[in-house]
Amino acid sequence: MSTTSTRPTTLFELENKFDVRFVRLTWVDLANFVRYRVIPIAHFKRLLATSDSQSQGVPPGAWDDDDVDATADPGPLLNPHGGIQLGKIALGLVYLAAADGFPPVGEYVYAPDFASARLLPYAPGHVSVMGWFEEKEAVKGSDGRDTFQAALCPRALLRRVVEDAKKTDDVEFLVGFETEVIFLKSVDPIEAVNEYGWSESAAICAGTPEAKALEEIADALQLAGIELQMYHAEAAPGQFEIVTGPLPPLEACDTLIATREIIMNVAAKHGMRATLAPRVYSNSCGSAAHTHISLKSPKHTSPRARVTGTPGAALTPLEAAFLAGVLAHLPGATAFTLPTAASYARMVDGVWSGGTWVAWGRDNREAPVRLCGRGGADAHFEVKSVDGTACPHLAVAALLAGGMAGVRAGARLEIRGLNGLASELSEGERAEHGVVTRMPLNIEEAREALRTDEVLTKALGEEFVKSYLSVNKTLNEQLQCSDVGEAMIKLVKTF
Repeated sequence: MSTTSTRPTTLFELENKFDVRFVRLTWVDLANFVRYRVIPIAHFKRLLATSDSQSQGVPPGAWDDDDVDATADPGPLLNPHGGIQLGKIALGLVYLAAADGFPPVGEYVYAPDFASARLLPYAPGHVSVMGWFEEKEAVKGSDGRDTFQAALCPRALLRRVVEDAKKTDDVEFLVGFETEVIFLKSVDPIEAVNEYGWSESAAICAGTPEAKALEEIADALQLAGIELQMYHAEAAPGQFEIVTGPLPPLEACDTLIATREIIMNVAAKHGMRATLAPRVYSNSCGSAAHTHISLKSPKHTSPRARVTGTPGAALTPLEAAFLAGVLAHLPGATAFTLPTAASYARMVDGVWSGGTWVAWGRDNREAPVRLCGRGGADAHFEVKSVDGTACPHLAVAALLAGGMAGVRAGARLEIRGLNGLASELSEGERAEHGVVTRMPLNIEEAREALRTDEVLTKALGEEFVKSYLSVNKTLNEQLQCSDVGEAMIKLVKTF
């Protein structure tokens, strides 16, 4: 089977080169539910043809706030972009429950972004395209200018955080993900496809449904233009890890959504449920979405220097300030990176998940932030306190915003890297390392940490944070069940 990468970039290519018949216009909401509308290509063309941007030859997704004509006559400025219309409740709907602040009134324009287009090898003739949530009429942005950008659009939020980092400090990022997933042959009762462990060859025996699915997933990823670096068995029953390559943040998060959809659909084709649930088995390891971040800037050219008190660790001043910012705002960011009550069953001490203290260390899997690489150009950070129930766009936006707060403040890295478990140190020993802050131990503590983090709230927007907290509260209420077993079944069916 050929695995030549194919990435359509225009509507013409979709229809004529790749024989696309249907567009799945896809979005991810504030509860990390992936949703889409399946639109025949002929109707999709009509949706776009009615927009001013299309008639002017502007491709979908290429517009920005400059499209707003500041010289126009007073009165409502109508959105000229093509796409579909979605009720504003769409971003706050959890199952059939609407979060507070999301009434069934008002609509967004959901405008397609062809830069996100991915062919779907598991669904021949279909392509996935993400988009931008926009207002129907121009509103005043934070800079006082008219804009169509919706304050609650997850992709637009991440784009803004990245653009602000580039504008203020000329900082650019690369982000990569590890996807840990468990294949289940039964959901009720929950039963994994096998009982093998970390990197064991027996976990991927030829001819088994999981081996066939993994091979097809690997091919599908590459056909969709996604860099597959490796896959292997993980430690929990039926658990596997799929590692994809680094990309600019927005593309990386879009790609993670595409990766998850490929995994879920191909597994289903082979009679399995693929779940990202944080910890299916209490007596084994959990599943994460480890997030790797590197950064660079031509304005910050100082070389790496050894970090005092941390053997083998070297950071540039930019990296040190960024790490200091990430650590300072990690408790608040946890509301995005570990957004469900179930997330905290994984984030405990002694199970290689990052532990329960705000800390970092070189190659230390018991710290929530790990310095990876061999100390040269490949050095980067891995944030372990992220799982598959998190919307990647929101998780990455929060982590980058926290890190950039450190950069802009010229923060000093006061926390020394750990070579062991923070939980095994005495209070005095932790204090010597600057490890004095506990991670949130449940989702209620995480929401409160976000609510009281003024810097992070300002960076992400007060309206956005308030709305997100409302949706997150509703999500966790809806995931509750009177029986623990029923709650886990609901979780693995959802994520």
